[in-house]
Amino acid sequence: MKTLYLVRHAKSSWAIEDIADKDRPLKGRGIRDAHLISTYLGETINQSLKIQLCSSSATRALHTALIFAQNFGIPAGQIRVVDELYHCEWDSIHDEVKRTDDEVDVLFLFAHNPGITEYVNEITDAGIENVPTTGVVGIGFDSNSWSTIAKEGKCMLFEYPKRLK
Repeated sequence: MKTLYLVRHAKSSWAIEDIADKDRPLKGRGIRDAHLISTYLGETINQSLKIQLCSSSATRALHTALIFAQNFGIPAGQIRVVDELYHCEWDSIHDEVKRTDDEVDVLFLFAHNPGITEYVNEITDAGIENVPTTGVVGIGFDSNSWSTIAKEGKCMLFEYPKRLK
């Protein structure tokens, strides 16, 4: 079985004028929420499994991934950064998931809406209206190979900061 955790980046700041969307940093609330969610997940995930983190190259997504890596004890240099995950469509997310090495048991993918929410609703029957910032959806695939996963998975978790506060 392969498990995918889709994570929408944490709350970003609009305080800096004339900054490109891709370069927007996290707000203080976003940083706190990323620590809250990653600490929660770190307590529930079997740490003996091979975990991979993959992130959009946008600053807010990558910083969210860095916080998760820190709290999971994963070196920052092991985060796979993928430009194509920046504001991509759901099928591009699926293509990236399928490129994951089969040695990986659990993939955390950090990206953006609407792609995250669309992916969840295309791949599962969860019917999630919106994955909020720092929201995470866990999807299980009945497969031993990422490259052969079907466009069909089971939603095993939907968590977000407001539910944990």
